[in-house]
Amino acid sequence: LGPTVRDIDVSIAFYRDLLGMTLVRRRETDADYIGLQTGYRGVKLVAASFLPTQDSAQSMEVVQYLTHAGEPLELATNRAGSSHLCLTVDDIASAYTSLIAQSVRFRSEPVRITSGPNEGGYVVYLYDPDGYTIELFQPPT
Repeated sequence: LGPTVRDIDVSIAFYRDLLGMTLVRRRETDADYIGLQTGYRGVKLVAASFLPTQDSAQSMEVVQYLTHAGEPLELATNRAGSSHLCLTVDDIASAYTSLIAQSVRFRSEPVRITSGPNEGGYVVYLYDPDGYTIELFQPPT
């Protein structure tokens, strides 16, 4: 996962300090291959890589375009091409209360899952500083 963000410092504070992810690396680059990869010759960007948990095999990267920045997208979850990040939590009620107290914006309160393979669990959507959707998921016990 690698969402594009408006302000790398704000995003680092959100993902590291509020969501508790581990910041692995932050780097600024204008390497030629980045221009070829992105299709924006001469692009300069800064990226921050995170591990959602200490033992995670997956990483997440947020990228801020310092040059060639575009307009923000409509990130509604019902739009084709949209995505979201799902994080598993042990106590969704505590996570919700803690994040609300820090002015994180949520779509709803935690919702009990009433059918399907995760029946008895809970889910809730929240937004990062750029409006990207993050799902907190508490599995059923």
